[in-house]
Amino acid sequence: MYKSEIYKSKLSLRNRLGRLLWGGVYLLLFRPSPWFMYRWRVWLLRLFRADVATSCVVHSSARIYAPWNLKMEARACLASQTYCFNVAPVEIGVDATVSEGCYLCTASHNIDSPGRELISRPIRIEDNAWIFAKALIGPGVVIGEGAVVAMGAVVVKSVGDCEVVGGNPSRVIKTRKLT
Repeated sequence: MYKSEIYKSKLSLRNRLGRLLWGGVYLLLFRPSPWFMYRWRVWLLRLFRADVATSCVVHSSARIYAPWNLKMEARACLASQTYCFNVAPVEIGVDATVSEGCYLCTASHNIDSPGRELISRPIRIEDNAWIFAKALIGPGVVIGEGAVVAMGAVVVKSVGDCEVVGGNPSRVIKTRKLT
């Protein structure tokens, strides 16, 4: 299992400048690239210290907040219109797919504090997991190996291996049998 400790927000000058530079590269070189130029986008992400395998598929309309907090293993996919708000690390396992329009959110605010400070926790999507379109994955969630998150689901608690979840908030619908 992946650690789900709370990370304190890193809003250092270095972080802000990195995001500013990444924003320019995203707008000028990443976003306008043709659909088939996956390796080009992987290369750009690696320039910003993303740990991304060369076999990954990252669509040009996928938005990534902080590439240096992204790890994608072999053949992982971030589909079109996904938003990876990775203030804390996001890890996507081998052959895992994050479908169109999904939102991976590692940060929230401390609602018990008058200052409502930003807090963040990592997200881990295990090998062979599939997040269907328009799903939302919250801070600290681990999606288990071979698990499926249904379209439009709101996942705020970790999902076990081979579980199929759906709804808002998500609940277990069934367990897959992988052969």
